[in-house]
Amino acid sequence: MINPNHPGDGHLAEDGDVQEESRRVNETPVEILCQNNAIVLKNLRKIFCVKFSLSPFVAVHNSSLALPQNECLGLLGQNGAGKTTTFKMLTGDHMVSSGDAYVKGLSVKTQIKTIQAMMGYCPQQDALHERLTGRETLYLYARLRGVPETSLHNVTEAIVDFVTLRPHEDKLTGKYSGGNKRKLSVGISIIGDPLFIMLDEPTAGMDPVAKRTLWTVLHLIRSSGRTLVLTSHSMEECEALCTRIAIMAKGRILCLGSPQHLKNKYGQGYTVVIRASVDEHGKVLKLDEAHKFVVHALQKSQVFATQEAYVHLQVSDSVPLSILFSTLEQAKQKYKFQFYTVQQTTLEQVFLMFMKETFV
Repeated sequence: MINPNHPGDGHLAEDGDVQEESRRVNETPVEILCQNNAIVLKNLRKIFCVKFSLSPFVAVHNSSLALPQNECLGLLGQNGAGKTTTFKMLTGDHMVSSGDAYVKGLSVKTQIKTIQAMMGYCPQQDALHERLTGRETLYLYARLRGVPETSLHNVTEAIVDFVTLRPHEDKLTGKYSGGNKRKLSVGISIIGDPLFIMLDEPTAGMDPVAKRTLWTVLHLIRSSGRTLVLTSHSMEECEALCTRIAIMAKGRILCLGSPQHLKNKYGQGYTVVIRASVDEHGKVLKLDEAHKFVVHALQKSQVFATQEAYVHLQVSDSVPLSILFSTLEQAKQKYKFQFYTVQQTTLEQVFLMFMKETFV
């Protein structure tokens, strides 16, 4: 994925989907794009001046994409990839250096105040006052949003039920668990019935059960006609929530598409995990022999990772499943390993493989 024809270290090449999206966005008049899309990025660029450096830092390089109404876009990438900077240009926290972004046809460069009035925002750090209860917090933000006094009670009660905070509504937020704080922050973001919800690491620090509960809430929000944009380090979260994912690195969108499209395009067939047996002294038995047998028998397979008593193999989807399973059963009988699993390549594995190829 490194472009050798471009000067400078680590210039990253965009894939065909990103190039086609950029061409479509930049060749289509903004007025037409905004008729059919909720959010449009058009050559969006952000440059920061660096102290004691003659060269500015380009945090986002001319990003272009269009997001239809009622979809969820996930900005995915490592720290420093540019996803948070892109996000903050959309919310008005960062000024745009060049290019523009449009939300419901309005420019973030010239009409950000109008955009903010129709946008809900869930920051990564919960903006909660620990001496207010959940109910009082919702009342406070509803008043700031301009909800009429006559509607305050009904609005806050509906949100409490929607984000499943009824048992905790009268507790001080300072005593909330991390999961309940995130639920309340999401509840705040939907006050005023905004058309767009911006979610910065919405489930950061949450336990698995609370995380899945919040995913259900976010699914309901999108199904009610809202457009969502989220940043995340979690591939599982993006796979569960997003209709489209933009994987970013060094300020560029490198690939773009639905989770299934990215898995089909960048995945390498099946992931096989073998768990070796361990003797009474904790010694791993015949793991090397087992995976070498499988790799030799299947040929179109390779070791992706090893960890203690486990080995992860990537097997091409050109290998028939009947041959794959018969080979694994032979290996299990011969080398007596505990078990094996076969699954489609996950989005997380695609991301790791993509990053590995990108930064080689």
